Amino acid sequence: MPNHPVAPVGTPRVLVLADELPPGLAEVERVAEVLCMPEARLAEELPVAEVLLVWEFGTEALPAAWPADGGPRWVHTASAGVDKLMFPALNDSDAIVTNSRGVFEQPIAEYVAGQVIALAKDFFGTYDLQRDRVWRHRPTHRVAGSHAVVVGGGPIGRATVRTLRALGIRAQLVGRTRREDDPEVGLVHGFDALDGLLPEADWVVNAAPLTPQTQDLFDAKVFARMKRGAHLINVGRGPSVVEEDLSAALESGQLGGAALDVFRTEPLPADSPLWQAPNLLVSPHMCADTIGWLDDLAEVFADNFARWRDGRPMRNVVDKQLGYVPVDTVTSPAAVGGNR
Repeated sequence: MPNHPVAPVGTPRVLVLADELPPGLAEVERVAEVLCMPEARLAEELPVAEVLLVWEFGTEALPAAWPADGGPRWVHTASAGVDKLMFPALNDSDAIVTNSRGVFEQPIAEYVAGQVIALAKDFFGTYDLQRDRVWRHRPTHRVAGSHAVVVGGGPIGRATVRTLRALGIRAQLVGRTRREDDPEVGLVHGFDALDGLLPEADWVVNAAPLTPQTQDLFDAKVFARMKRGAHLINVGRGPSVVEEDLSAALESGQLGGAALDVFRTEPLPADSPLWQAPNLLVSPHMCADTIGWLDDLAEVFADNFARWRDGRPMRNVVDKQLGYVPVDTVTSPAAVGGNR
């Protein structure tokens, strides 16, 4: 693959997988043919498209619509995780895949910090008592001086560690491999260190992408290794948590509480036991979505489109074998658009 992308010849065709064209693409529309494409028409248009913007990132239509020949040279998703996007034909193709890294990190870190404070200070119990007009004084936990283990060495995990440390929490980061002197967070523990870290953690935060290593990671065995009364916060992927085991750990008191923003099935079914699990906060996959986030997502794509069109290195290039953007990758000369 060349060190720099080959700029497209003529007017490139950009398909946007969405029911309505998102805001913020005016600069792209000036130099490209931009077509808003519902799922039903995706298969007929993909073979002649150079770029695909997956705005509806929860779609399951792409594998069946992917052409046997031709197709986009570049696929961009308006999400951080790519586990729902990737499939064998895309993995095996020459198409570059990029994500929307840079939009979600700090909002998710703020969500985690908010949940830590809310759980430590029993805000939810206070609200329940207020509704019942009950005045009940009780002590709560200190946040400063507590211990957190954040699983996921990418930008979201790193932003979470920095934010928790600002609260006086001793936050440790677990990544795929060990790093002794990481410039952002210092020591990054390897994944094999997780079992040894769990018994000391008051807060365990999952911020990892979904990979074979993290599928079903948080199960009864892991919950049993955690300190009794510790808390789990999941902002990574739903299938990383065995939900039945989580419910049992909350019921038994092994876990003191949990906050989940992602689930195996979304929306969470009305008959899921999680709705009634004690000391569990359910939020509808919204921890990263702040006011103005759609404009931010469009800006990331527009910037990368300008890079692709000019033949410059692109941002947020996904390693299709790993299933995420390597943490030390901002732009990659090898990960570029180009002729198939």
